[in-house]
This record gives sequence, structure tokens and C-alpha cells, in this order.
Amino acid sequence: MGWILLIGKNLVQDNLTKVIVITTILVIALGGTIRIYDAGESCPDWPLCFGTLGFTISEEEQAKWWEENPDEIDSRGSSHRYTTFEIFTEWIHRFLAGMILGPLVILNWFFLRRDERYGKDMENATRLSIILILWQGAVGMLTVKMDNENWSVILHLGSALAFMLTLIWIWAIISRKKKTDWISFNPKLAAEWKNKLIFMSGLILLTLFSGTLVSTSPGANYGCGINGFYESWPLCQGELVSNIALGEIVAKSQMIHRWLVGLVGISLIGISLNMWNTFKQQDEKSLLIKWVFSATIVYIINIILGGLYVLSWTIDGYLEILSLKSIAMIV
Repeated sequence: MGWILLIGKNLVQDNLTKVIVITTILVIALGGTIRIYDAGESCPDWPLCFGTLGFTISEEEQAKWWEENPDEIDSRGSSHRYTTFEIFTEWIHRFLAGMILGPLVILNWFFLRRDERYGKDMENATRLSIILILWQGAVGMLTVKMDNENWSVILHLGSALAFMLTLIWIWAIISRKKKTDWISFNPKLAAEWKNKLIFMSGLILLTLFSGTLVSTSPGANYGCGINGFYESWPLCQGELVSNIALGEIVAKSQMIHRWLVGLVGISLIGISLNMWNTFKQQDEKSLLIKWVFSATIVYIINIILGGLYVLSWTIDGYLEILSLKSIAMIV
């Protein structure tokens, strides 16, 4: 019986991080869904939702709660009513993050922090994951209290991505030791390309933040017009480049976002081709180049989806399912 428990413990230790990564991806995707459906204020209080633990809040119950809590009235005013679906997206996002993800992170820390197989790096990485999940909860509360101000949403997304990077760090430590996992890279090749890939990762994060600024700034979605191909996309108001004054950064955030997206896309293609030529000369197959090529392809598809989203505008608005697919591909 003892050896069965030991095997079970080892399986949990080695795979719990993967479960946490998948759960985090789901939580981030749900956050994007909330953004798309403009449901970020559908639970105006925190950690409760209209003072309850549930999400089935009728319009009458919402009206009563606004009357009793006038200080909590959000940017839409007390006359606005949220649908059950909108409330559910915010509710399930909080539930997964607080009731599932948080405890799993603590459990992972408990199992791995002093595992002799992984050394000091694992202790530092798991401790950082605990700090970041607590910080993320605090930022989530701040986002609700600030009625989804764009800077608070950007901070929330940035914290989530930092947390995800920490999970990948933990996963890489496990993979490096086991030497069998599918994110284990050749140490020599990884060191050779590390700086370029870190630089590209930073640029991609910047494009994500600029995209968040577009999605959270009133009217920014229409910053490049709604005149269809090619006036609104790939051009912006019929222009490829225009001067931007300091006070116009938010108003022209969509154009800035496109510049960044284009720069990153060109850079990714250049790095992919460079890596391909290098490894072809060495006649060597590398898992690292497969990851970079996959990331480049996903990024290009995401650009296409972004363009289709802009071009999908009708009098009823944009086709939001395209935006949701774009978010799913990012995470």
C-alpha cells in the first residue's frame, strides 16, 4: 500500500503544474469573454455578486440592490440590468480563480517547494506563484472597485501573464530534470537564442497590453473607422501612418496597436527563418524551433482574425465571436 501511495504522490507532483496551467488558460480566456461581452461590472461588489454567492440575480433583485447600495452604481447607471449569462461569466471567472486555481497553487507549492529532485529554483518558483496568485486576487478586487478602468484591466492582465510565466518556469524545472517532457529544450540551443526570444516575448506582451487599452477605452474600437477594406483595415482611416500627439494616444490606440502587431509579426517571421536556416545547416532537429514556428503561425492567424473582426462591422456592431477566437488563440 505504501508504494502505491508513493507512486500516486509522485504522479500528482509531476502533473499538478500542468493542470494549473490549463486552468489558468481557461481563467484568462474567461476574462477575455467578460471583456468582449462588456460584463466586467456585472458583479458590482467583491467577493460577492450583488450581495449573494450565486449568479441568478433577477432584474428586480438588481434594482433593489442598487437602491440599497447607491455608492456601488457603475458606469452604466442604476437603470442598467445585466443578463444571467453576463453575470455568470464574471461569477465563474471568480469561482475558478478563487476556489479552484488558488488552492491548487497552494497545494503545488506544498508538494514541490522542498522536493530534493528540483533544488532551490523550485522553492523560489513555487513561492513566487503563491505571491502572484494572491496579488492577482487583490488586483481583481481593485478592478471591480475601479469599475474596470482601463489601467486596472491592463494591470489585471499583466499580473495574469506574469503568473502564467511563473507556472511555465515551474514546468520547465520539472521538464529539465525529467528530460522527457515536451517543453524540454536543448540547453545549448536555448542559451544561444534566449536573448532574442526574451526580447520577442516582451514585444508580444506589449502588443497584448496595447490591445487591452483598445478594448477598454470607450470608442477606441472605432479609432480606425468602419469603412471596410482597405480604409479601416489594414489602413487606419485610410492612412498607413499618421502623427500622434501626446493627448491622442488613447484615441489612436488602435493604430498604435497595429504598428506594434506588425512589428512583432515581421520580427517573428525573421527569427523563424533565421532559426530554420541555422538548424538546417547543422542538420539538427530542434523542439525549440517547432515551438517558435508554431507561435509564429498562431500569431499570423491572430492578425488575420483581428482584421476580420474590424471588417465584420455592421449597424449591429462587430462580430464578437472573432474576438473571442482571437483571445483563445493567444492563451
